[in-house]
Amino acid sequence: MNRLYAISGVTGMTGNELVRQILVDGSQDHILGFDNFFASTIDTVSDHIDDKRFEFFEYDITDAGQMTDFEDRVRALSGDYDELVYINCAAVVHTEHFYHVYETFDTNVLGMKAFMEQAIRVGAHKYINCSTSEVYSMNSWNEDGGVKESDYLTMAVAEHSQRTSYATGKLLTEFFIKDAVDEGRIKGCSIRFANVYSKDERYPKHIIPFIINSFRDNGKVVLLENSRKNKRTFLNNFDSCSAVLALVSTDSALDGTVYNVATEEEISIIDLAKLCAVKMGIQDPVIEFEGYRESDPERRLLSTEKIRSRTGWKPAVDLAQGLDECISNYLRDH
Repeated sequence: MNRLYAISGVTGMTGNELVRQILVDGSQDHILGFDNFFASTIDTVSDHIDDKRFEFFEYDITDAGQMTDFEDRVRALSGDYDELVYINCAAVVHTEHFYHVYETFDTNVLGMKAFMEQAIRVGAHKYINCSTSEVYSMNSWNEDGGVKESDYLTMAVAEHSQRTSYATGKLLTEFFIKDAVDEGRIKGCSIRFANVYSKDERYPKHIIPFIINSFRDNGKVVLLENSRKNKRTFLNNFDSCSAVLALVSTDSALDGTVYNVATEEEISIIDLAKLCAVKMGIQDPVIEFEGYRESDPERRLLSTEKIRSRTGWKPAVDLAQGLDECISNYLRDH
């Protein structure tokens, strides 16, 4: 089976790795992808930018005219492929934007909804909605193997943190795709990713690149006071993308529901910093603390039983290997 993929946010952390995993040697698949470079550059797909199987458009998911042009291109090609798959990777995800209600709403909610409606109009077979584990907010772990997709949510409110607006918007998109599938308009699902990291991240605002770059540039790292207690799991973007494609290939899983995608390697932020330091050859790392983040859960531990049992997916990159790759790339590019 050959597939035509329509991918938003294609040069972002998830999108660019999807390009590599889809366009392996011998693949007859084709990708139509776009990005507005809000948090990425064309360099992330430089290894495939001249590949005839990949067409890139510098478009914004919130620009109606550009999305009409993109839809026309999808229609022109879709008849040549067995299956048309839409994957929505466009999102305002970097930490400093979590608190900006209008930015997150326009892209994450209105953009996702419009892209899904486009997929339905053109007769797409499947729609994968990239959501976030942020929706678990203050109820993001338990001692029975991690929080499950069916568990009730306990969210922070506006009085505690505007950051919750990001999680609320992403949660709303999960209802959009669930409704579309229940109404028989398309097959699809949502994915709640854990903390995703990549060796190729170009705008290092997330915690792993922040720690590595801080040690590299300043000889120390300054963490939030929350980091004295906080623990997280970290998901390499190779594994996040392999999960997307595992779902694409499993029709029975595309029932409109939600799938956690994460690892089980929980680590404290302090221990993460110390581990990075050791791998960088720093024996006595300087770790300072400054600032505090309201309504930040101490743990975020997700159960991945559902996606494992339904698709056979499991992570392939452990944290030690992923950190080695990140450190190698960041130090090389400096």
